[in-house]
Amino acid sequence: MNKQVSLDELWNSAPSGDRVFRPEDFANLPSGARRYLERAIAPGTKLASAVRLRMHGEIDIKGWRPFKAEQVIYWDRGIIWRAATRVNGLPIWGSDRLVDGEGAMRWKLLGLFPIVTAAGSDVTRSTVGRMQGEAVWLPSTFCRREVSWTETDPLHPRATVTLLDEETELVLTLSREGQLQSIKLKRWDNPDETEFRYIDFGCVVESEGTFSGYTIPTDVRVGWYFGSDRFETEGEFFRAAIDEAVYR
Repeated sequence: MNKQVSLDELWNSAPSGDRVFRPEDFANLPSGARRYLERAIAPGTKLASAVRLRMHGEIDIKGWRPFKAEQVIYWDRGIIWRAATRVNGLPIWGSDRLVDGEGAMRWKLLGLFPIVTAAGSDVTRSTVGRMQGEAVWLPSTFCRREVSWTETDPLHPRATVTLLDEETELVLTLSREGQLQSIKLKRWDNPDETEFRYIDFGCVVESEGTFSGYTIPTDVRVGWYFGSDRFETEGEFFRAAIDEAVYR
């Protein structure tokens, strides 16, 4: 069961990458995809299987609350986001996860009293979408053979990514230099607490940083109804800054 897998265990189960990034291996991709990959991954960088992140920021839980978090993304096994925040001065901590094909959310007040416990097919499906979107923190994912690229123009490459039988198209917006400016996808969820459905989801990238040969978003604003006015008025719920990224 994935509840038995800790963040450290997930990280330690990831093998070290054995291939390196060579731009010439991707010369047949659309120009926007090449521009993105060549900015995101330095030539000769090992194509990592996993990334471990430290971050801080704000999350909207009936008001914006500061948080600190650690996260592991291991593409072949799953994702764990472990965080701590406070509501009304009381500490809340727990995790969102997708490990070995099962998604779950488990959060406790004071580390003792469960306040969110969720699992099942809808949670799994939603977390798959989250992991697909967060592949931009593990750009080696986009070098996998099963990822396909198209583009409407060189500034808007589209990556079709399949995970646990969920096929998702990630729409990237780039600057002319290849810097990632935003990501958009359709993600399964019910943020308005009605029926589960696919909803436009995405993030604005406000800055980037380089860690061990990978250039990734380091300041992001994330939310639902992405690309519409509703994103600013009610959809945005997560703002994060990456403090550290370690690749394996």
